[in-house]
Amino acid sequence: MYNLLIGGAAGQGIDTTTTILRKTLKKSGYNIFTAEDVMSRVRGGHNYSTIRFDSEEVFSHSKKLDGIVALNEEAINLHKNELNEDGFILCDKSVENDDLRTIKIAMDEISTEIGNPKVIGTIAAGSVLSLFSESLDDAKEIVKEMFDERLLGMNMEAIIKGFQMVESRYPKLKGKGEPKLIVSGNEAISLGAIAAKIRFYTAYPMSPSTSIMGYLASKSEQVGVVVEQAEDEIAAINMAIGASYAGVRSMTGTSGGGFSLMVEALGLAGMAEIPIVIVDVQRPGPATGFPTRTEQSDLKFVISASHGEFPRMVISLCDHNDAFYQTARAFYMAEKYQIPVVILSDQYLADSHATIDTIDLEGLPEISKSPIGEDEEYLRYRFTEDGISPRLIPGETDNLVAIDSDEHNERGWITEDAGVRVKMTKKRMKKLEKLKEELIEPEFLGTNLFDTLLLGFGSTKGAIKETVENLNSIGEKKYAALVFGDVYPLPKKLLLEKVKNAKLIINIEQNATGQLADVIREQTGITCGYSILKYDGRQITSDEIVEKIEKEG
Repeated sequence: MYNLLIGGAAGQGIDTTTTILRKTLKKSGYNIFTAEDVMSRVRGGHNYSTIRFDSEEVFSHSKKLDGIVALNEEAINLHKNELNEDGFILCDKSVENDDLRTIKIAMDEISTEIGNPKVIGTIAAGSVLSLFSESLDDAKEIVKEMFDERLLGMNMEAIIKGFQMVESRYPKLKGKGEPKLIVSGNEAISLGAIAAKIRFYTAYPMSPSTSIMGYLASKSEQVGVVVEQAEDEIAAINMAIGASYAGVRSMTGTSGGGFSLMVEALGLAGMAEIPIVIVDVQRPGPATGFPTRTEQSDLKFVISASHGEFPRMVISLCDHNDAFYQTARAFYMAEKYQIPVVILSDQYLADSHATIDTIDLEGLPEISKSPIGEDEEYLRYRFTEDGISPRLIPGETDNLVAIDSDEHNERGWITEDAGVRVKMTKKRMKKLEKLKEELIEPEFLGTNLFDTLLLGFGSTKGAIKETVENLNSIGEKKYAALVFGDVYPLPKKLLLEKVKNAKLIINIEQNATGQLADVIREQTGITCGYSILKYDGRQITSDEIVEKIEKEG
């Protein structure tokens, strides 16, 4: 397995270098995981991307580097301590650096000769591919795909010259060559929504959720989805609710600050029993917080958001594959139970790229409308055994389809009757009991003969999986983990089964208070021995988890 870092200032071509390498390595048959660390500015500052690749599956990023592609001197100074002893630093010959691992090439000089200083990133990509004994032919194909006629010639020249400037240093890994897709987390969410036959997406741009809107807009004509940029998040969720009432499968997306504006309308969806999918791509808060960084601090907020009590479901996405299938499932659960479903993602998952198996559309759940008998009076909020009432679409039926944000009777007419209020509340909350039968248990990782059980949710899965594998390979103590995707209602069966064997339970979360541990303690009485929490806006790595566990003993 190799791990590279491409670093420099915003505007220096980091994304170009990363994209060429990512696509070329994928074409060569590798499994890939790339992550981004960017500042909230258009130019300047220190940004970097990491690319980890292997013939085996790659679960997450790492700070242990085999190579640094430094587009400025700052990238070397900030990251050289993370570089392996036999690693390399690739930079322009003008950079002052006396590290013996440095490979200096004339990137600035060649880009000037070519006539475009922005091709520096393409030159660097060519040199990296040569160092790792990769194919120039594959790289040329990727360059042809990426650049239009105006830029193709100069970038083709740049990739060739970069490739020729260094000698091969590392043996070529054996790629498996199996059909793979490479997607970002937000692209996977978008594809899951398309697979679920989404027809309306509306949002106000808010990092790091914005690329969902961008991707769906780019595919809107192909797949028949209307994408609307709303004036704010309040308008966005109300548009989505209105579209869903009219029978259109709808979704909106935002981050925590935008979700804060949506909570009153979330209650409207709960009271009116209108299905809707909401994506919260988390970033650190409160207020503006860290716009381009990552965190898992919205869990308890989305579980209890909006006043009053009503059923909802919260799904936390664990990886890129999960992002596709769970998003498709979210539409099914929303429509079946006529509830809002909140999908929790985060900046790390949203902006990182990973290879996933070819998507299998077979077996995706089908959504069917609630039937009513021919002689049965249509009551939109009919009291039923499972709490799910018949739902018809206005304009598709001769029946009056009434809804209301006030408390209402079975017909949807406003009421202040105390008895009806109690019955209607019980009807709505009954849905949770049936929904619990469809919950997906947390993924169990490791050995059944474990001493220590790790708990996590969402995008920490990759680092936790790697941690369990590493710890089980080096010590006498044995480790296992439960990583939750469905987080509300909380699936308890496997958790209650596994904690019986645990001598120690550790929760691993990207927040300051251990929110998953709080939810588990509240609902099961299970307490964790201690927490490993990270909330500096950067994603936790397996190395950091292992170090803290070993320190605690």
